[in-house]
Amino acid sequence: MGEDTLRVGIVGASGYGGVQLVRLIRDHPKLELVYLGGESSAGKPFSDLYPHLGQATDLTIEPVELDTIADRCQVVFLSLPNGLAHQMAPQLLEKGCKVLDLSADYRFANLQTYQTWYGGDRQDSAIAATAVYGLPELYRDRIKEAQLVGCPGCYPTASLLALAPLLKQGMVVPNSAIIDAKSGISGAGRKAKTNLLLAEADNSVAAYGVAGHRHTPEIEAICSELAGHEILVQFTPHLMPMVRGILSTVYATLRDPGLVREDLVTIYTAFYRNCPWVKVLPAGVYPQTKWAMGSNMCYLGVEIDQRTDRAIVVSAIDNLLKGQAGQAMQCLNLMMDWEETLGLPELGFYP
Repeated sequence: MGEDTLRVGIVGASGYGGVQLVRLIRDHPKLELVYLGGESSAGKPFSDLYPHLGQATDLTIEPVELDTIADRCQVVFLSLPNGLAHQMAPQLLEKGCKVLDLSADYRFANLQTYQTWYGGDRQDSAIAATAVYGLPELYRDRIKEAQLVGCPGCYPTASLLALAPLLKQGMVVPNSAIIDAKSGISGAGRKAKTNLLLAEADNSVAAYGVAGHRHTPEIEAICSELAGHEILVQFTPHLMPMVRGILSTVYATLRDPGLVREDLVTIYTAFYRNCPWVKVLPAGVYPQTKWAMGSNMCYLGVEIDQRTDRAIVVSAIDNLLKGQAGQAMQCLNLMMDWEETLGLPELGFYP
């Protein structure tokens, strides 16, 4: 790599988010991966954990030492469980690094909301106030100026992209939104849990976090900002017997019952006209998760049920890319004033 490349590190490199980032950084023409960190796997070559990625990097996973990271890296991706990033980000920022957090630590403008849903003690309110919510389609200008980005969860990404035009333009009755979402098993991370075993999850669909999932307040906070007043949503996630993907089907009651689906296609196409990673499908076409798998795209299909006066929006993304690592890379492109599409996969693998 040349002198004009940006030196990048990943803390939490051994999880699925870290794996995606390694791949994306390797394929990015302006980035150089110089650090992989993680406590549980420290001392192991990355290729010991993922032999098929041996050609992508020869780095060894190192202990998490913030001075070392800051000396070596200009940008740091924190791909960690909730509650750890806020212990590291302030020092990294103070030393001049740009930080992109893939956990929930910096997704909330109100830290009290974070503590209510995630627990823990926070002493970083001044730093948290500078964090920008990393959904480029809604906050592109803020992200361009940010040093700290809190990247959204996969469910909120799919759901908010489906809801945003309706709320921003005041098209739906407040608090009428219902989000029915399904996720592949990789969304739970790379850990051993009984409900994620093949024998438990295969040939089965299960709701979880009913009326109390942690992504609910994240979705509501952004919805409220878009609408200009407090919004509540009904959000129910489901675990699907597949590896990757989020399908979020959103229902909301329309204020104007005279709209037809072609109107909605026009409205959504205009709203996302400058968003290269959102594809609004033609009227009558609804996305499948497989279309997005392996890409950073979000596919949106829209419908109006004139019998019930409801808008129905179906959103499909890859939970590990547009729902996680790909979105973080999209944010970094904006932070560096590069093309938003640089180094990111547009077409996945099909079928």
